[in-house]
Amino acid sequence: MRQIHVLNGPNLNLLGRREPGIYGAATLADIEAEMRALGEKLGVAITCRQSNHEGELVTWIQEAGLSGADVILNAGAYTHTSVAIRDAIKGAGARVIEVHISNVHAREEFRHHSYISPVVAGIIVGFGIAGYRLAVQALLEMKPNS
Repeated sequence: MRQIHVLNGPNLNLLGRREPGIYGAATLADIEAEMRALGEKLGVAITCRQSNHEGELVTWIQEAGLSGADVILNAGAYTHTSVAIRDAIKGAGARVIEVHISNVHAREEFRHHSYISPVVAGIIVGFGIAGYRLAVQALLEMKPNS
């Protein structure tokens, strides 16, 4: 069965209460429930995880990449700061779709740079939580990662 890991970084556990004008009213639990339901419908095993700790995200990316699972990654603020996450993606051969709920390019200047974008298969920004669904669709249209 095809495996997709949905990994969320720092502060995404606060969705629904953190800046709803930017991130919307949906909670992380809402996103995870939607991803699991979509996985069941499509016959895909979806694993959802969130951490505020960079090293934990690095470990999960390595595990996914080394096992051949695909990754949907919203690295949050680590997008703009983490060489370690970039190196985990590249080193483990993980196929990753980078997702951002907001349009980071329409926000503060520091959000315009991503350390991980150069090593991912694609980027989805600014479509709210629909970006996660779009990422699943994109991954399923690609050949399985091996």
